[in-house]
Amino acid sequence: MSKGGAAHAAPPYILNKKVSLISYRVCVYAICKNESQFVERFMDSASEADAVCVLDTGSTDDTVERLRARGAHVAQKVIAPWRFDAARNESLTLIPKTADLCCCIDLDEQFRPGWRKKLEEAWQPDATRARYRYTWSFLPDGREGCVFWADKIHKNGCYRWKGAVHEVLEYTGEGSEQFVDAEGVQLDHHPDPSKSRGQYLPLLELAVREEPDNDRNRHYLGREYMFRGEWACAVAVLKEHLAMPSAVWRDERCASMRYIARCLRQLGREDEAALWLHRAVAEAPHLREPYLEFADLLYAQQDWCGVIFMVNRALTITERPRTYICEPFAWGSYPYDLLSLAYDRTGQTQRALICAEQALASAPQDERLQKNCALLRAKWQEERRI
Repeated sequence: MSKGGAAHAAPPYILNKKVSLISYRVCVYAICKNESQFVERFMDSASEADAVCVLDTGSTDDTVERLRARGAHVAQKVIAPWRFDAARNESLTLIPKTADLCCCIDLDEQFRPGWRKKLEEAWQPDATRARYRYTWSFLPDGREGCVFWADKIHKNGCYRWKGAVHEVLEYTGEGSEQFVDAEGVQLDHHPDPSKSRGQYLPLLELAVREEPDNDRNRHYLGREYMFRGEWACAVAVLKEHLAMPSAVWRDERCASMRYIARCLRQLGREDEAALWLHRAVAEAPHLREPYLEFADLLYAQQDWCGVIFMVNRALTITERPRTYICEPFAWGSYPYDLLSLAYDRTGQTQRALICAEQALASAPQDERLQKNCALLRAKWQEERRI
């Protein structure tokens, strides 16, 4: 693996006449701290790149030594006070000037084999940034959980990171950004489940203070309060997000409405939650999530016909969105499981069985779903016999 570092910048691309492909110099860069357990997998994944550059922000284990032994260029610097954009911008300085494409990933992430070839096939000479498929979480049985398209691959020299947490790339080059979709590039996230997200809340509060007009940060702050069970705070901040003139992305607005409804349910205010779910459906009728969260509320109220209506509306949406708003429950066994239960409660056994089998097909190791299918098969056979 080349570490790069030549004195003169390379041309943005080189034509390989033998295979009629444009090839690029690719660098993977990252930040880390005490992540020795991920080094081998990370370096195996990054080995398709020409260079791997890592900023270590204070490891006390053998992360640095193991990275260097595998050929990574590692610099060490403590970032104080801590913020993610400062660390990532420092890691940008490690990238060789000769690199054309820069791939920002973390040590607990890995590209699936063949990613570089797919990236080079997708990249265009006028592109500045690439989107690629990202599996943020996996379910206990190994199935994919949260999946969306990330965009942390970029052209060298025309980006910086911005945001104390949930940092984003900010374009600093000439002209406008040009995105490409790198079909076939897949990045998987396998985090340490014991790792705390305790640092997120103070950093999000800082981000909102720094940029009070940034609607994205306010949405994230409200969501973080919800994750921590601070229901009233979450509702207040999410309402602030919805009131911001810049908060115009319907998917994110819908998410804020759904989160408000979740919090209100926790506070025992189900009637208000229902009103917010009505708003969420109206805000983003192209998404499954609001219908299914409404169906969940109706299930708790034993409104079986309402459940059937809402789930069937959700299932008319067959294309999974590529944004981070897409939630795992909407695309797994849950919709069919919920629909099966509602059909059973309304005496529609055959339909209940069909949906139960569809749910089981999505989660074949789920013992409860296995039992539901067995019970419904027996019930349907008995009804047919009678």
